[in-house]
Amino acid sequence: MKIDVIIPVYRPGLELFALLERLGNQTAAVQNIILMNTEKKYFQQLVNSNPKFWDEHRNIKVYHLSRREFDHGGTRHMGIMHSDAEIFLTMTQDAMPVDKYLVERLVQGLTDCVAVAYARQLPSGSSSELERISRAFNYPETSCVKTGDDVKTLGIKTFFCSNVCAAYRRDVYDELGGFIRHTIFNEDMIYAAKAVKAGYGIAYQAQAQVIHSHNYTNMQQLRRNFDLGVSQADHPEVFGNVSSESEGRKLVAEAWRRLKEKRQLYRFPGFLVQCCFKYAGYLLGKHYRRLPRKWVLALTGNRPYWR
Repeated sequence: MKIDVIIPVYRPGLELFALLERLGNQTAAVQNIILMNTEKKYFQQLVNSNPKFWDEHRNIKVYHLSRREFDHGGTRHMGIMHSDAEIFLTMTQDAMPVDKYLVERLVQGLTDCVAVAYARQLPSGSSSELERISRAFNYPETSCVKTGDDVKTLGIKTFFCSNVCAAYRRDVYDELGGFIRHTIFNEDMIYAAKAVKAGYGIAYQAQAQVIHSHNYTNMQQLRRNFDLGVSQADHPEVFGNVSSESEGRKLVAEAWRRLKEKRQLYRFPGFLVQCCFKYAGYLLGKHYRRLPRKWVLALTGNRPYWR
């Protein structure tokens, strides 16, 4: 069975070399690694620092585009169109496989009734305690398969899926029309919702693991959640009948519990401030049509999208 990996790339650093090396040492062999690179000069600078790059990575295909052309859904779809594999993985350049079993364990989750399987994201050594709590909340230790039967109990979490690292069945992808071609954010959840409504499951493979985390500032959180709110406002067919706020309340309760266990409740006020920035960004994004354009451009984390 052919397996390809599609990775959007922007201003890559040396971590890309490490990622490519780990993908090359997987127990389930990867046929091609397709890099959808934004801004050719940055990629070229990195490659020039390693004269043996192309000799060491003969299965890499690189396609360049401008920042104006980049789109979260459209760019990934372009990469998939360059693949003839039955299964493809989508990853980000900052997701680092924990071991050589990542691809194998993701593919194991793609049973006949499953459209996509996504990996567990673990915090890096430099992650803050609050980021560790958030990762543990969204990516628990136990695997599961989510279907339409879970919407009543899980709500929006039914559609949760992350293209930081996920494996897709190509036949189902083609059947459902693939990723939305133009979106500010959330192309993975929008596709997952489409798959669930078509009768497929979304598999969370807890044993397939990558290191991926961010210590965002409060303003970065606000901008990220603004774009999240915009994506939800633009797709009421997916998000209109499920609530996101309930997940936020559960995260606050989980943070209180974990910080209390570790006797670190002094961190909780800072966590609440962070939550306020997140929620403010989310609400502003949900109602972006009422805002002046200059506000939208100031609040978004993806200015090229608005052009």
